Amino acid sequence: MKRMLLLVAATLFAASCATGPSRESNLVNRALDAIGGADSLAKVRTIHVKGTMKQWEPEQSMVPGGEMRFANEASFESVGDFSRRAVRVDWVKKFAYPSPRTFTFSEIVTPEAGYVIGVDSNGRNKQSLETKPAAHSMSGPRLATTQREMRRASPSLLLEMRNNPGKVRASPDVTLGGVAHPAASYDAGNYTFIVIFDPKSGLPARVRTLDYDNVWGDVNYDVVLSDWRMMGGVRIAASQNYELNGRVVTEVRITEVVANPAVAADRFEPPAAIKAGAAKPATGKVDYQWVLRRQFIGTYLDSDSVSFDTRATSSLRLAEIAPGVQHQVGGSHNTLIVEMSDFLVVMDAPVTDNQSVWTINAVKAKYPGKPVKYLVLTHHHMDHAGGIRAYAAQGATLVVGKGAGAHFRKALSSPSTRNPDVAARDFSNTPIVEVDGKYVISDGKREFTVHSVDNSHAAAYLIGYVPDARLAYVTDIWSPGRDPLPAKISSPLAALTAAVRKAGIAPTRFAGGHGSTGEYAPLAALAGN
Repeated sequence: MKRMLLLVAATLFAASCATGPSRESNLVNRALDAIGGADSLAKVRTIHVKGTMKQWEPEQSMVPGGEMRFANEASFESVGDFSRRAVRVDWVKKFAYPSPRTFTFSEIVTPEAGYVIGVDSNGRNKQSLETKPAAHSMSGPRLATTQREMRRASPSLLLEMRNNPGKVRASPDVTLGGVAHPAASYDAGNYTFIVIFDPKSGLPARVRTLDYDNVWGDVNYDVVLSDWRMMGGVRIAASQNYELNGRVVTEVRITEVVANPAVAADRFEPPAAIKAGAAKPATGKVDYQWVLRRQFIGTYLDSDSVSFDTRATSSLRLAEIAPGVQHQVGGSHNTLIVEMSDFLVVMDAPVTDNQSVWTINAVKAKYPGKPVKYLVLTHHHMDHAGGIRAYAAQGATLVVGKGAGAHFRKALSSPSTRNPDVAARDFSNTPIVEVDGKYVISDGKREFTVHSVDNSHAAAYLIGYVPDARLAYVTDIWSPGRDPLPAKISSPLAALTAAVRKAGIAPTRFAGGHGSTGEYAPLAALAGN
């Protein structure tokens, strides 16, 4: 009898635990109380926020694996209307890299569509170029990414979690600074937020997503929330630092918050010319880090494809520019393919593995039975090296400049289980050759030579040359067919012509990692060669 009573008591206790508040709901409710209460937050119907921002891009460093390049500093004002479910952000962004310039533009974001008014990038799409004054609707990937980031740092995320307990899940504690922090995950649709709470204050300390980076593979992307202040009737994190695998890449400072200001409806009305056919948020595979970080440096091509402007063309393509030499073009970044007797040499693996897979499939069809044996990289920047795993999966040897080997060995040894384009595997044994001066790839009949270039764009930089076609390949320091030659020789162009002289090669043309092809003689004349 006693045993029976104990069993009944244990059953009742378990049932009471099962129906009581979960650990995760307690964390959310405590955080809501800490910022001023759910009721106070729910009373905010409109909001006006001012702030500043600074950003750095780690994979545009001068030296492989070196110090991040400062990208831009900005000021912004945003207005949000929760009844209209719309946000407008007015930006002034002053870019330092890849060249100094200022973009003043606005973003309008709704659940169904997003719009950009003004010029926000050097990589303008067809709609932006043709709309006067400049404006365009956001692509599906950009809209999905922008919506994600707006939710990430908003106190409303906690309210959303409280109102949707079925989407809140247990998450392991996260140790920060030697202290265990409780966490809860939230299924936000196309992605999951992991909210990490401060054990003392109960406030959210970080909001994390598990992202994929085209160089470093699986990464944590966090907003770190601190300096909590009463603004607009609730506590707001005045300091919001975004970390990529622990490195601060964005600093946001909130300077002013006004709750429930009057907001005119037309603040959220985009120009009529860009409303028709506006994309809905992308679902499934979204290259969040590519979308975010191309905006860091003001070169993002706002397109449903990360590789080409879907408003201007339907695909990448191969263009034969010499016998047995193909130039993959049609997008923002190009690749050179050189046919040898029984294998292929590819130069540059731009953007992501998605573009590399396209190129590999295209050259397999063009040159059946000839594998890609060598992948040569001009330099380490993420937009020209982001597709290396697809070639590593084919068994290609990676050829890089002197000093870049350790960087790529580390990258290829990093987990890549979230790669949407290439199945996860161990890439750490990928053969890597470092070039100091000159490297020759030969099949006994044709040669492809690789040459070092000292320049101010990136260390460990290489150009390629096909002697029998008198054709060379270059990225970034010259974009033949796209950028007209200046009246006076620039430092990058002088570096290229000096490298050509030093290498003793005699190109008549250059193909570019951007642009198309161009005659070398006018550049040589400009340099006084």
